[in-house]
Amino acid sequence: MIQEAGDYLLGQLPSHPNHPKGRNPYAHVALCVKENFENSYKDIPDEQFDEVVKYIEFLKQNPS
Repeated sequence: MIQEAGDYLLGQLPSHPNHPKGRNPYAHVALCVKENFENSYKDIPDEQFDEVVKYIEFLKQNPS
């Protein structure tokens, strides 16, 4: 799922001075999930799966 979102966001993230060679969309998605759910994607309980999917879809529609 993160791989698919990263593929989708490739080249869509706005530029940032801290990333002169471009931003890594896969790391971006993983970091956003970790910050939003306060756990790495591997440690999020299965009960929150649908919520994580919705959040990743939100990230795909709102690259930042």
